[in-house]
Amino acid sequence: MKKRLEEVLEKVRNGQLSPAQALKELEDYPYCDLEFAKVDHHREVAKGTPEIVFGLGKTPGQIRRIGREILKKGSNLLVTRVEPTVWAKIKAGLPGAAYNEAARTVSKVRSRPPAGKGAIVVLTAGTSDIPVAEEAAVTSEILGNTTERIYDVGVAGLHRLLGQYDRIRRARVIITVAGMEGALPSVVAGLVKVPVIAVPTSVGYGASFKGLAALLAMLNSCPGGVAVVNIDNGFGAAFLASQINHL
Repeated sequence: MKKRLEEVLEKVRNGQLSPAQALKELEDYPYCDLEFAKVDHHREVAKGTPEIVFGLGKTPGQIRRIGREILKKGSNLLVTRVEPTVWAKIKAGLPGAAYNEAARTVSKVRSRPPAGKGAIVVLTAGTSDIPVAEEAAVTSEILGNTTERIYDVGVAGLHRLLGQYDRIRRARVIITVAGMEGALPSVVAGLVKVPVIAVPTSVGYGASFKGLAALLAMLNSCPGGVAVVNIDNGFGAAFLASQINHL
């Protein structure tokens, strides 16, 4: 949308559009009312990133219409929490969009966003944490960040984490994704001098309380420099990491 605004203003300056015509071009600014949703085109101007769509709970038709509206304005598209059955119903209506089955994301890049200053590294404690980590990694990439994935390096075998130390210490921001007792962020924060964003996952046995145990452990992390997002919120972690990486 920001690019479209600049194009319209340039046409007005060059005499290619009258003010009235420019107003017609921008009649759905700052948002487009689809009745069931108000697609926020102003967000890209205000925050530097277009609206990102939470797909869970929306019908295939709603996701398809919102996605088309975002792409029509030249913005990049990211829809999170899209089940494979929903993707099967919407992919024909969003040509060129890609589906990441592990992350459950639908994305399409129309223009390359500004690059981040360094790399964001996404770590998981276990293989079962990968779906949340992939949501974080896909979000990080579509926001313009170099993103590295290092999976299955949890505290059950710390030698696996230490074996990746050279890659980890070069990161500008680290996202740690862990369930069970949620110990990985504390260990990582004790090894590095960059921000660590902790994502508790709902992975674990009964006493993990669907991620609550990991969430509380991360909130009580001893090393400084650990921020914690909500359970299974890979998107939220990546968005914050991207803001830090673009400072």
